[in-house]
This record gives sequence, C-alpha cells and structure tokens, in this order.
Amino acid sequence: MREYTTQMDAARKGIATPQMKIVAEKEKMQLEELMGYMAEGKVVIPANINHQCINPEGVGSMLRTKINVNLGVSRDCKDYDIELQKVMSAVNMGAEAIMDLSSHGNTEPFRKKLTSECPAMIGTVPVYDSVIHYQRDLSTLTAEDFIDVVRLHAQNGVDFVTLHCGITRKTIDQIKNHKRKMNIVSRGGSLVFAWMSMTGNENPFYEYYDEILDICEEYDVTISLGDACRPGCLADATDVCQIEELVRLGELTKRAWEHNVQVMVEGPGHVPLDQIAANMQVQKTICMGAPFYVLGPLVTDIAPGYDHITAAIGGAVAAMNGAAFLCYVTPAEHLALPNVEDVKQGIIASKIAAHAADIAKGIKGARDIDDKMADARRVLDWDAQFECAIDGGTAKAIRDSRKPEDDHSDTCSMCGKFCAVRSMNKALNGEYIDIL
Repeated sequence: MREYTTQMDAARKGIATPQMKIVAEKEKMQLEELMGYMAEGKVVIPANINHQCINPEGVGSMLRTKINVNLGVSRDCKDYDIELQKVMSAVNMGAEAIMDLSSHGNTEPFRKKLTSECPAMIGTVPVYDSVIHYQRDLSTLTAEDFIDVVRLHAQNGVDFVTLHCGITRKTIDQIKNHKRKMNIVSRGGSLVFAWMSMTGNENPFYEYYDEILDICEEYDVTISLGDACRPGCLADATDVCQIEELVRLGELTKRAWEHNVQVMVEGPGHVPLDQIAANMQVQKTICMGAPFYVLGPLVTDIAPGYDHITAAIGGAVAAMNGAAFLCYVTPAEHLALPNVEDVKQGIIASKIAAHAADIAKGIKGARDIDDKMADARRVLDWDAQFECAIDGGTAKAIRDSRKPEDDHSDTCSMCGKFCAVRSMNKALNGEYIDIL
C-alpha cells in the first residue's frame, strides 16, 4: 500500500514520487524546490493512479507553460479514428494535455483507450458525459447520477476533471439581473445552470463537493475548477458574475487542499488586452497561487477564422503574468468542429504564446532554442534552422517551394544576394561581396 494518497500528500510528507523526479528533471529544478511548491498547491502533477502510461508534467506559473488540446466525438463528428489521429498529432506536436470532450455515443471505450495508450495528461468534463452515459434528459438526472459519473471517470484513469462547482442558485439571480450580453457561454456551466433552473435544486458539484473530494483523493484526480461565468465577449469581462464565482473557487480550492487534493483554477475567456494582467493577479490572490488554466484569453470578438491568433496574443500576456496552462483555440472556434489542420494551427499558435511567455518570465533554459536558431541563421545553416523551429516541416516546405533563382544556399528568395546575413559574413571574412 502506498504511503501517500495524492502527489500533494506525498509532497507534504516529504516523499519524492517517481512523477516528481521526472518533472523536476524536465523543469531543470531542484526536487526539494518542486516539492515545496506542490505542498503549497502552487504546482500540480495531474497523474491518476490508473493512468499507467502517463509521461508526467507539472503545471504551475514557475514552470514551463503547458498546452491543453480539446478533442472528442460529437453528433456531427462521430469518427473515433479521426479523433485518435488528432490526439496522436497533438501529442507529437508537444501538447502536454488532451481533454476528451466527447458528447455522443459510447464514450467510455474512447476514454479508456486514451488513458491506456496516451502519454499526455487526460482531462474530461463529467457533466457533459452524464446525459450521454445515462441516455436520459438533463432534468431527470439526480445529484447522485452526476457524482457517479465523476467516480467512473476517475476509475477510468482520467488525470483531471473540470467541475463547475462555483456556480450556485445565487448565480441564477445574478445572470437574470445583471443582463450580460452573452449570459453563460461555458457549455458545462450552462448545463448546470439549466439543471438548477429545471429542478430547483442546488448545484450538485457544489452541494456534494466533499464527496467529490473523497473520490479525487482516492484516485489522485486533480480538480480543475471550471469557470461557468467566464466572459464570452469583451463586454462581460471582469464583471460581478465572473469575480464572485472566482471568490467561491478560492474557497473551494482551500477545501480541496485540506483533503490533499490537487487543484487548478480555470479562467477567462474573452478579455480586453489591458485587463489580462489584472485578471491574473486577482486570481493569484483569491486562489492563493493555485495554477491558473485559461482559455485564450481572446482579446477581440471580431476574428472568427483567426481566433487561434487572438487567443495566442491573450495567452502570451496571460502566461507572462502568471497563467500556468493554456487551452488551445483553433481557427474553427465559434464556427465549427476543428479538423486535423485546425488542431495543428491551434497547437502551434498556443505553443508560440507559451514559449514567448516562458522567455519573458525567465524560465530556466527557455531561450536556449532561440539562441541556437540565431546561431544557425548567422551561418545560414538551413537544416539547423528547421530543427530549431516549432514547426520545422512547414518552414522547410516554404523554403523548398520558393528557392532562390540560382538555388544558392547562402541566400533566401526574399533578399537574394542583397541578403544582410550573407553580406555581413563575407565582409567580416574579407571576401568580395557580389550583388549583380
């Protein structure tokens, strides 16, 4: 029998787990320092005891910024093989987490396949699965039904679950009285809101939170406290609904820590660029440094088809100011289910944002690859440049498709022999610089 229940429990007892040792090495951090952050709740290692093939990662503002990819089957996209193709593509491109948001069919086999084969962290939103699992309408489900699905996902090996625990019956009055432009845009949050509205009962994830904590402690499932009231447009950013829910999430974070359950806190959403840093600071204060997991944030509402870019802009600023985990956004956001190419574009944009933030934060070793790229560019070593690139395949394809007329390896087609790097190398070597 293990001497500890969760990674947090182990850290508090001074026990270095295999997962901690792997994460400490990845992060170039002293093991004792990592364990100190974990004992405080400022770093989590989501690693369900039943997810045996996981390659563990740490999530915390003092670590490398991590990327999550949302996938899953739905009524309009039922092909599990395509979703698995997206999963493996995402993992190969460096995504540290996969969230299975399946909302159609028999979801358990796909979920179990993920936790038996995928090395990335696996997350789910159990409230989505409740209607599908029981094949009953929302209003007929009981609080016990919802809790049983949380237990099922934990048994299946899921590393973190998004639970919308912070929305309560008081929120119903707030939404009605404050007249948001976009009301609730969280899918899970809207389902909980609808269930409360139809049944007259309190949010089961809030009312039976202690029972959920017992489940999470047993299987070492990290709770990702969902932000049901995240803003769905710039006009709703940082309003009373969002902030009051965040205060409640801070209280729930503390209660989870008392059970040695690891916690992440989810955040906005659509936020104007000038409000992002303040949002991060407020969260860090209210939630006592628990890792912040943000969707975007998207910094404008008018870029459908390009929301991977609006999210990358916001994500870079958010991570630079303390967000630990970025949920990717694809070009299909607000429009359609993402295809394989959309998934790739979303991951690349998020990785750029995460990497830029890590450099700004001074994460140890973050800029090493950029310095290698600069060295490769100085000597016009194209193969080395492709190796350093976030997406070397695309970079090489562009270069190969538009090579200079004379196919010189020491020039690019943009500048030809006017290339500044070529001219400087020749000048500094005392060589003749031919242009014409």
